[in-house]
Amino acid sequence: MSVRSPVSVIGVPLDLGAGRRGVDIGPSAMRHAGLVERIRSLGREVVDEGNVAAPVVESLAGPGDESARYLAEIARVLEALAGLVRRVRLAGRLPVVLGGDHSMAVGTVSGVASAPGDEGAPNRIGLLWIDAHTDANTPETSPSGNLHGMPLAAILGKGPEALTRVGGFAPGAARLSPANVVVIGARSVDPAEAAVVASLGVRVYTMEEVDRRGISPIIDEALDRALDGTAGLHLSLDVDALDPAAAPGVGTPVPGGLTVREVHTVMERAAASGRLLSLEVAEVNPVLDVRNQTAELAVHLVASALGKRVLGGLAPAR
Repeated sequence: MSVRSPVSVIGVPLDLGAGRRGVDIGPSAMRHAGLVERIRSLGREVVDEGNVAAPVVESLAGPGDESARYLAEIARVLEALAGLVRRVRLAGRLPVVLGGDHSMAVGTVSGVASAPGDEGAPNRIGLLWIDAHTDANTPETSPSGNLHGMPLAAILGKGPEALTRVGGFAPGAARLSPANVVVIGARSVDPAEAAVVASLGVRVYTMEEVDRRGISPIIDEALDRALDGTAGLHLSLDVDALDPAAAPGVGTPVPGGLTVREVHTVMERAAASGRLLSLEVAEVNPVLDVRNQTAELAVHLVASALGKRVLGGLAPAR
């Protein structure tokens, strides 16, 4: 897709995968902060596809298995999301998916990965995962059973069958190669989860490495890895990657995060690559926010990923 591809905005008002309520209204908060208008100001055609239907916890009998809470209900939402994302991609549009808890990434990535490429085969895609957490738990390792801590493992074929088969994939199938997956900003990994991360074989840039080396060489390396032999990349931003001082409206804040400028750099370099296939922003929680500060920041970051530059215009191809 070119940097001027038309955009489809998709909301996922889902909070069943999170440990705290409130991220279900994240899509509304980002729309209220002017997301569609901001994208349109970049000269991009924009269609707001509305929201994928998602149940609220009050309408459900209970979480089911405590090691994978609300699994069946979440899987149904993710199947619907994967189908919509796939249709948007087939129409030549770039999906911008608004969350909602980060379990939604299983649906987004499944939809992008299942959309056939130029020769009719599923695209090989890369993945930039910007997050304070690696989200690589499974029901066996998770201390909470919350599915927003499991999507990266499920995308790579580890975890409950209901998640690994989302989007028509065979149970246990990976959507993409671990060699093309990069995590940036990690600083909170559960002890048992660390072993899962190691087994997945993804490249993780912790905050210690970001502090030591700087974001610029890291994002260059990350893009090289994500784009090596792929049709393009999906960028998944959990706003808790940012330091809580800049993004207070998140459910699982972890001190010592990425600065606003560092995340803008990631977004700008992704845009400059000219190979962004899809984008999602997860875990904006207006209930915990301060005057919609986090949602407004998310809108600015989306604009950077879609080509907005400090001096105006669109980012050049890398």
